[in-house]
Amino acid sequence: MRLDEEQEKRIEEFVDKQDFRLVSLRDDILDHLCCVVESDLRAGKTFDQSLKDAVFDLAPNGLIDLEKKTFFLLNSKRIIMMKKLMYLIGFIGSLTLTTGIVFKLLWYPGANMLLMTGFLVLLLIFVPIVTIDRYKVTIAKNLSERLKIILGCVSAVVVGLAGLFKVMHWMGAEVLLLAGGLIFAVGYLPFLFFTMYKKSLA
Repeated sequence: MRLDEEQEKRIEEFVDKQDFRLVSLRDDILDHLCCVVESDLRAGKTFDQSLKDAVFDLAPNGLIDLEKKTFFLLNSKRIIMMKKLMYLIGFIGSLTLTTGIVFKLLWYPGANMLLMTGFLVLLLIFVPIVTIDRYKVTIAKNLSERLKIILGCVSAVVVGLAGLFKVMHWMGAEVLLLAGGLIFAVGYLPFLFFTMYKKSLA
């Protein structure tokens, strides 16, 4: 039994709703689903059940997960290098900051420079890179999930800078702390609890 035009259109609309960025993958998936559904229809299954089973067999975690894995396979070397660089920057920033804190407590020279360098590496390099990495993962998800990541990054950077200003006795620490706390409380937390609420209903 061959698929009629309406059934082919329904499969195509279902695939297009996934918003694939890889056109070739989209075409391959569409072709595969049409073939499997057609075969199942010959075996006596209904169209809806055939499509549901075909999608689950191909990608149990959803078709968009298939695209993520394809992206990773196509760019695995570059992604691994970027991950290594990201965590190396995080390690260097954390090590420098920790050393600066120890030096500050023991009144050793160079404490302020180490503290400032550690803070800036973590806040202005590591946190934005991690945020971009997480944002790429959630790019296909809803707006609230993406806004949560962006506002979380902004509040972390501003509050972190407030801590640096306070430790270094610079002016403006209170203003930064209030701004960061406001972004966290009014911006980040509502999106966090909204997404948690949505997941609890799923």
